[in-house]
Amino acid sequence: MASKSTALTTKVGSESPYRLDKSQTLRASSALLKHIKTEAQKKEIGSKTKNLLLSDNSSENALYTDVEPIWLILTTKKFMTDQKRLKPRKVLLPHSLHASPNISICLITPEPQSQFKDAIAHPSFPTTLSKRITKVISIKKLGAKYRSFESRRQLRDSYDLFLADDRIVTYLAKFLGKTFYNTTAKRPIPVSLEASKSKGRKNAALPSTKLHKEPSDTKSIAAPPLLAKEIERTLSTAQINLSPSTTTAVRVGLASYTPEQLAANIEAAIASLAGTLVGWKNVRAVHVKGPNTMALPIWLAEELWVDERMVLSYEEAADAKAMAAQKGKRKRRLTEGKEGGDSDGEGMKRTVDNESGPADEPKDKKVKKLKEDLSQEMKERREKLRQQKREARDRVEENDVTMGGFSEEKSKVKKSRREIAAMLAS
Repeated sequence: MASKSTALTTKVGSESPYRLDKSQTLRASSALLKHIKTEAQKKEIGSKTKNLLLSDNSSENALYTDVEPIWLILTTKKFMTDQKRLKPRKVLLPHSLHASPNISICLITPEPQSQFKDAIAHPSFPTTLSKRITKVISIKKLGAKYRSFESRRQLRDSYDLFLADDRIVTYLAKFLGKTFYNTTAKRPIPVSLEASKSKGRKNAALPSTKLHKEPSDTKSIAAPPLLAKEIERTLSTAQINLSPSTTTAVRVGLASYTPEQLAANIEAAIASLAGTLVGWKNVRAVHVKGPNTMALPIWLAEELWVDERMVLSYEEAADAKAMAAQKGKRKRRLTEGKEGGDSDGEGMKRTVDNESGPADEPKDKKVKKLKEDLSQEMKERREKLRQQKREARDRVEENDVTMGGFSEEKSKVKKSRREIAAMLAS
């Protein structure tokens, strides 16, 4: 009996070098969902206290325990993109992540928000969807009302999902801050609310005349049926947030899914990620995991490089290393030459031309020479100070001598005056 292959990678030709093994994806999905449910049951049995947030309805309890997300982890060989993008990419999934009728949605729109409120309240807009959209707010009111951290956190916790017009979604990071953008759980999902711009085709006629009134400073919106269709389509997508890194996580399912549903969503996400955005040659590994579980491998690459020309032999690697070392030495010599007073780089030029120069001298000799020059300068300064002291002393002595002679002459004058006074008195 032939042994069963356990390889995770299946090569299918030159045009499509890699693809997922469906059986491996299904096995990983089954094992992960089984593990999550088993751990949840053990935690419920081992817990001695009852969760007061749960009701007595068993169906609600089951929904509460099955809302844990399932993540698809994609690891690449090189960076996926060169810069961080605030507008996520969307991939359509066969099984929606937001199909629950109890989900609450907050819709962020451009000005004026009254147009979008009227469109959602229109009779042609599906009632099942309008009930889930519990709040409509414009970007202007969002920035004016939710300025503090507490108010933004309260807004984040009040709704399950946030949708935003794709024309303003890149500006929301300024108004929502790290409260929303620190993680990807509550980031606004872009949705197209604008009317179609295709030529020769117009939107469906609107029964209400109020929706036809479009002031010159406002932007047109799609008709209620088209608007509802676009929102429903967005709810059935998964968001891919690309950043300059080699790892990204995409939410592809819930713990309440069946293994077949989860495997189908994984295949759809990989078809968009590896097939369009990243490329199969840049994919290093694909894993699936829960919030508190280990990552189960679905696909692993056999090589760790994108192009075979990037792989060097031992001789080529040694030559490249030697060239890099030589380049580093030349750079250090040029820097030392500039620090030693050779600002124009003549020392480096002489080194290249096999001539002697300041850059050829060892570093210790340069330090020794610098110390000698400094000591010589200090000696000259000391000698100059001694000379100044001697000159000052000589000037003081000369002043003393002059003052002494002047005092003697003054005493003689006083003595002669006394003698004249005595003679006159006699």
